[in-house]
Amino acid sequence: QVQLVESGGGLVQPGGSLRLSCAASGTIFPINAMGWYRQAPGMQRELVATITDGGSTNYLDSVKGRFTISRGNARNTVNLQMNSLKPEDTAVYYCSAVISRTYWGQGTQVTVSS
Repeated sequence: QVQLVESGGGLVQPGGSLRLSCAASGTIFPINAMGWYRQAPGMQRELVATITDGGSTNYLDSVKGRFTISRGNARNTVNLQMNSLKPEDTAVYYCSAVISRTYWGQGTQVTVSS
């Protein structure tokens, strides 16, 4: 059983910053990759950023230069530093982990609004 627990969402003004964190527990090793996806109301879930066990990263074009994904020292955590947030970044953000299959967290709401 694998559990992913996200934290760090909330309400922020445009131009502000938030840091999302996710911790995996259970039968979790090896974790091949971890990442963040988001889903806005009425929209498909989309990849925001991923990071492999080797440290390779991939970003959605619209967040490049603003968001940074990183793995924690414990290797079972992943963080997403979000700067210069825009209203269009508003969505539920989901943590993912690729182990034997892809596992998902329950999501954390990020709202960017003045």
